[in-house]
Amino acid sequence: MKKYIVFLLSFYSTLIFSQKIESYKLTKQEISERELKDVTDFPIYKAFELSDKGGVYELVLAENQKTISKKDTLNTKIQAICVVNDHGGFLEKWRINDLLEDYEPKETNIWFWTKYCSTKDIDGDGYIDPIVVYGTRTEDGYIRRVKIITVYKTKKYVIRAVECDLDDCRSFKKDQNWNMLPQKIKTYVDQLLIKMRKEQDLLLKNG
Repeated sequence: MKKYIVFLLSFYSTLIFSQKIESYKLTKQEISERELKDVTDFPIYKAFELSDKGGVYELVLAENQKTISKKDTLNTKIQAICVVNDHGGFLEKWRINDLLEDYEPKETNIWFWTKYCSTKDIDGDGYIDPIVVYGTRTEDGYIRRVKIITVYKTKKYVIRAVECDLDDCRSFKKDQNWNMLPQKIKTYVDQLLIKMRKEQDLLLKNG
């Protein structure tokens, strides 16, 4: 009997720790079939299925597409919502909302920078650590704000940056709780910042 119990404990322990940690982008058909449009008021830009030790859930990135033209689609508001399918409904794990700021020169677009977003288990604990990146652009075509939001154990850790030609209107701030993140995640984000500075010609610094 004891051997059987030990076997069961070993089996379930192996099952738990062998849970696949993966993510993939959902197709338009999959988004429709899962009725993910019900979790947001905006058109869905992209959606992902995430799977880790905590289960299977969806991350929805939505932009309101306020102005649509042949040249561009401009958004005034965005939402990032992480949900679990719960008995035919959706249970929200966390959410991000943002919108254009009243500023001169005027901000005309806010969008998800999915090139720099991440849905990986960065620190190797068996749970995915989503990183959501988005920016705003002004009417004269320059990037103004950049936000990098790391979600660790459903808590948000935010970097807020404002780009500006003048030192006194440029800023770069990490949340006070930033150092509570595991070192592997902080290192990953620091490397991401270096990459964004190089590829987008951003300063991402104070003054």
